[in-house]
Amino acid sequence: MTTGVLRLSDVIVPSIFVPMTRRLAVERTALITSGAMVADPLLDNFLAGAGLTVNMPKLNGLDRQDVENVSSDDPTVFSTPNKPGMGSEIAVRLSRNNSWSQMDLVRSLMAADPLAALANDVAQYWAYRRQRAVIAQVSGIFADNAAAPSGQEHVANDMTRDISGSSYTAGVTDFNGGAFIDALVTMGDAMGGIALVAMHSIVYASALKKNLIQFRLDSEAQPTIPTYMGKDVTLDDSMPTPSAGVFETWLFGRGAITYGTGSPDVPNEVLRIPGAGNGGGQETMWDRVEWAHHVPGTAYVGTPPNGGPTNAATTNNLASATSWTRIAKDRRQIPIARIVTREFAVA
Repeated sequence: MTTGVLRLSDVIVPSIFVPMTRRLAVERTALITSGAMVADPLLDNFLAGAGLTVNMPKLNGLDRQDVENVSSDDPTVFSTPNKPGMGSEIAVRLSRNNSWSQMDLVRSLMAADPLAALANDVAQYWAYRRQRAVIAQVSGIFADNAAAPSGQEHVANDMTRDISGSSYTAGVTDFNGGAFIDALVTMGDAMGGIALVAMHSIVYASALKKNLIQFRLDSEAQPTIPTYMGKDVTLDDSMPTPSAGVFETWLFGRGAITYGTGSPDVPNEVLRIPGAGNGGGQETMWDRVEWAHHVPGTAYVGTPPNGGPTNAATTNNLASATSWTRIAKDRRQIPIARIVTREFAVA
């Protein structure tokens, strides 16, 4: 019989643990499973190589406002061809890690398969943190859109419908169908491409009370998938809340965000310190991830520190307006919109 105490180093086999954790994390990231995010092999390849950013040259769509020529029979009149515009979209590497050192961790995982139990726990953590990074990035893109700096050919806040006002008024400042339609209309005649809605549970509860939420059938023919005006709803309490009572609801087209997943040189390791705890022993596990997320039509223009930007709204970081610029001239090429509402009065 094997004697002793089960330790992290007994359970963790990186070649098994890491793939299991990464797969579970993807399965539990709400924006990925909703279809708002899709995998991009280009970003995977970028993360497998060197560099903090990757440039992705893109051919802009033809300007539909260009007036066509009227044909004639005059041999001396020649047409002047138009030149398609080019833009360079830029994605940024995010190198993140965390560590856990807790003897009770293993004791609480004494299950039939302690490795699977631990992988579940770490996967849930990374799924949440990845989603926070994506939300920070999209927040920065919305902030840039609100600022509309010189050199960017778009109207300030042409991706946002803000009805929050300065104080709460029932039926006016809270989530409603009129505001939702106005947000859709920011996409113009491409509004049909919006398929998903991400909202905070407070906003979701408000919509439920107004009987605005309907449910469609899941794979087992059960009415469990919430929808609003035919758009699937993703419930997420990490959605931005700019101030007390004020909430943001985001609208996405499918594949509005692309993502890549890389693997650090040493994605997972465990350190055993036998002398810690006056000889009682200590184990610490490190887990490391590499991510890249990209909203087509935008470019990261900050100066990324080693390891990449944080989720903060400070200079060079993900939620900062100055970290992003809009490359797409046509609003319809970025299938993301938001609604800002005030759901209750603050005493």
